Formats: sequence, C-alpha cells, structure tokens
Amino acid sequence: MTGVGGLQVLPVTGLPEIGAGADLAPMIVAAAAAGPGLADGDIVVITSKIISKAEGRVLHADRESAIDAETVRVVARRGPTRICQTRHGLVLAAAGVDASNTAPGTVVLLPVDPDASAARLQADFLRFAGAQVGVVITDTMGRPWRTGQTDTAIGAAGLRPLRDHRGQADTFGNTLEVTIAAVADEIAAAADLVKGKTAQIPVAVVRGLPELVTSEPGPGAAALIRPAAEDMFRLGAADVLASRRTVREFTGDPVDGEAVSRAIAAALCAPAPHHSEPWRFAVLDSAESRTALLDAMLDAWQADLRGDGFTEEQIARRVRRGEPLRKAPLIIVPCLLSEAANAYPDQRRSTAERSMFLVSMGAAVQNLLVALAVQGLGSCWVSSTLFCQQVAGSTLGLPERWEPMGAIGVGHPAAPPADRPDRDPDRFTLRL
Repeated sequence: MTGVGGLQVLPVTGLPEIGAGADLAPMIVAAAAAGPGLADGDIVVITSKIISKAEGRVLHADRESAIDAETVRVVARRGPTRICQTRHGLVLAAAGVDASNTAPGTVVLLPVDPDASAARLQADFLRFAGAQVGVVITDTMGRPWRTGQTDTAIGAAGLRPLRDHRGQADTFGNTLEVTIAAVADEIAAAADLVKGKTAQIPVAVVRGLPELVTSEPGPGAAALIRPAAEDMFRLGAADVLASRRTVREFTGDPVDGEAVSRAIAAALCAPAPHHSEPWRFAVLDSAESRTALLDAMLDAWQADLRGDGFTEEQIARRVRRGEPLRKAPLIIVPCLLSEAANAYPDQRRSTAERSMFLVSMGAAVQNLLVALAVQGLGSCWVSSTLFCQQVAGSTLGLPERWEPMGAIGVGHPAAPPADRPDRDPDRFTLRL
C-alpha cells in the first residue's frame, strides 16, 4: 500500500487465473472484500490483460502475424522491434500483442474497445458492490526520449481522464496556457507501483480522488489520444519518406520562411561528387517574381508547342500541367552548379560526370520535399524550367552558371492527398 496526503493505492489480491467468459466485476468485488473493499469515489485500476482474457482475446497464433493483423501503421522499426499504431489510435510496441503470462503458442491482444469494457465494469461495480467508482484499464508503454516503461490508461469510465488547468494562475500569478494533466495516466502509473510486473496482482484501488469520479462513463481514455492534426511528432521513422506527396491544391495561407530554410538545410545533406556543393535554390517569395517566371515560361512553352505543330486546343491542355505552380504561395527553383565537374575529352566520361551531378541534385530535391512534408507543408515538383533554363535564369536574374532544375510549388495543402497506392518492391527489384 502507498499513501500520500490522503491518497492511497491499495492492491487487490487473491484473484484466480482469468479465462474466457469470466465475469470480472463480481470476482474483483469478492477479492477486494478481503482487502481494501470498494467505496464511492474509489478508482479501480485493472491490467488490460485480464480484460482481454475474459473477453476471449487470447489467440493460438504466431506473434508476428498477430502484430500484422493488429497494426494500422508502423511508426518505427529497428530490427525485429516494431512500434505500431493500433486501430484504437494507440502507439506502442508490437501493437500491444503480448506473449507473456499466457499459455505457450498463444498471444493476448488488447481489448477490442477498452473504453466500452471500462464502462461495463463501472456499471457492474455499482450493481455488485453498490459503489460509484471510476475504472481505468491499463497497458504498459514505452515513451520517446525516456528509458523504461510505465503503465498508461487505454480505457477509462466514470472519471475525468484529463484535468485542464488552462486559465488558472500558478503560485506566482502567471496564467497557465497549455497545462492539461493526464490524470488517468497518472493513476495508471501510480497503481502499477503496487501491481508490479511480476507480482501477478492485476488490480489495484486508488482511493482519495473522489473529485475525479463521475456517475456517467465520460469521454474515456480516447480523450488522451492526441488528434493527428495536433501531433507534432505524428511521423515516425517509418512514415517520413511516405509523407512526401505531390500536392496540387494549396490554401492561401503564407509559408513560414524559417520552415523553408530548414528544408533547404536538409537538402544540403545530399551526397555530392568530388566533395562539391552543387546545389543552389532560388526562393520566390513575392507574387511578382512568381508571376514573371510563370508568364515567361508559359510564353516559351507555347512557342515550342506551336513550333511542334500542336493546335491551340492541344497546347491549352498541355500548359495546364503548370497550373499547380500558379496556385502555390511560394516557389522554389532548385539549381545545379556543376563547376566542380571534371572535363573529359570523350563523350562517355563526360556523360557519366554530368550524370553524377544530376543524381546529386535529385537527392537534394528529394530531401527538400521530404523536409517540407515533415513540417506540414505540401509541395509539387514540376519539370517546367528544365525546358527553358535560359528563359527562367534571365527572368529571375540568376547567376550565369546556375541551371534551373524544375520548379517546386510550396504551400499548405488545401485537402488531404489521396491514398498512396501500394507498390510491391519486388516488382522494381532484380536480385542477383
């Protein structure tokens, strides 16, 4: 038992091994009667594994296959270890699939709906014990930037899972602006001090926080899951490259210049031949510079197409490909500076030398696009300036040896991009 300032954390001992179909509430009430009992205002904290066992979430299955089935998104991967997002929205190791404390050849999955399980138990505790209690269902999670695991709330009912201190004054009279306490997680961690990982005590009672207990189930632990749009750390290592998508519709919101500078810094991490730095970037912040470039390129493109014998209707269709750049609030023109290239007397080596610099430029552009996406900015790379490099260079007043290598529209996406089609890497791979 632990207790501080009237707060007590009390273990519930004597529970048997839980099997499928077990009626947990009367079993917990009976076990608690020999120890702390249950009273109005208590919070019953229950390890999710016994919920899963009672609900028949124990499978005879290969653990890796079970993880695959429970995963909606792999956030990070290192060797065999996967950090996964589940359909609940939880992000945790192995999608919460557990092979400990279960029969050989079986795995335990998380409850299908932990908040609903908590709500049923809250009602059952009132029925069997006559006590209005809160319920927290817990699972163990690791934490970024911190060593070790702690129990957190994955299901809750009958209590306020968050305590909002915003608008209140601290001891120095400063108004708190962002402080929201995750009390359900704090309760889960406190209860784990008496439950432990090896003591086989799956239930504890937290006493002394009646102000958090409610008669209604409430928002549940789902309220603790940060919405994706507000999550600054949404992208895991496995998400970063796939986050780069071509965006063709932008809002009118301005683009943060510091974000662009950070993206260009990422572009400068690209490999380059001969220890050179062949990348340059023209950033078109003003509407005047963007319009001048796009109008000059449009004139050049139309002239080329007319010279090729295309009709005006055909020309109109083709020039629409540049429309995303017209809609972007900022354009970046990546440029190649290949002054470090060696001169060779034969075409074969000259072509290879040129290709090395082009590959380096492509790597820099990809770094730039990915870095923009990580910061929540959309982008589209359009090859247009490659077809009129002299026109683009003279219109923008670029240094003589800067070669424009396309144009990148940058802005805030007006809508989420369409799902990326799955591609089988084996279709693109020749193994020798």
